[in-house]
Amino acid sequence: MTSSPEHARLLRLATRASVAVASILILAKAGAWWLSGSVSMLAGLTDSLLDGVTSFLNLLAVHYALRPADSDHRYGHGKAESLSGMAQALFIAVSAVLIAIQAFERLKNPEPLGAPWIGIGVIVLSLILTAGLLLLQHKVIRATGSTAVRADSLHYRSDLLLNGSILLALVLASFGWPQVDAWFGLGISVYILWSAIQIGRESFAVLMDEELSPDISQHMLELACGVPGVLGAHDLRTRISGNRWFVQLHLELPGELTLSVAHDLSDQAADAIHAAYPQAEVLVHADPRDVVKPRQ
Repeated sequence: MTSSPEHARLLRLATRASVAVASILILAKAGAWWLSGSVSMLAGLTDSLLDGVTSFLNLLAVHYALRPADSDHRYGHGKAESLSGMAQALFIAVSAVLIAIQAFERLKNPEPLGAPWIGIGVIVLSLILTAGLLLLQHKVIRATGSTAVRADSLHYRSDLLLNGSILLALVLASFGWPQVDAWFGLGISVYILWSAIQIGRESFAVLMDEELSPDISQHMLELACGVPGVLGAHDLRTRISGNRWFVQLHLELPGELTLSVAHDLSDQAADAIHAAYPQAEVLVHADPRDVVKPRQ
């Protein structure tokens, strides 16, 4: 099974939009930080710089992951997305540490902010662009289940909170509470680090071939057993690679069936699972019921 042309188009659209948004915000936040000296704005600039790097990695990873299976990669190239997710987690964690260091320094040596209203305007622009990107990413994730886009989306969701916090910090600082800016920067760094941990855990699970959830696995067994003539099913195994699920299971069939009939029932069971989960590539092995005992 390969990704459909529509899925490929959506994945490329999402990754290119992410790079474009990150590039615009890098330029805008760099100017605002230079004029204001805000730690919160530096936190936002650092985050946007890493957004640009990770979004570019995503673009490369999705381009590679969409390549069809070949003689060297018979299961396709989908795990490139999870490798990208691990890289994102690392970059995001580094950004959190850098922001925390700068925030501690500003708490020890507070400085007044310059041109806070320019920073406020930039953050409002950031909120608008980020919200639009998230809407697009949500559509792509629902259609494709992409690990890389999901990781990118998780980071940009944290950006909404980050930019909202920066906006509040800048407004309060402009009214005479400059240290609030550093405290907000510190709190933002903690949230970014937590986001990195979530992204890393999800990507690691895919790379380690973690099973699909028990509810999905049980439903797949029920679908296979619902085919008329199938006596049971066991030894279901699943794993994820990019936007594809690989499923293997054993069907229990009457031993007296001809090979052709057993093959047809196996195809029907695979088709039933694929109809419910279009991203699944299903491999079915037929076992005579009187020879193999089902294993849980």
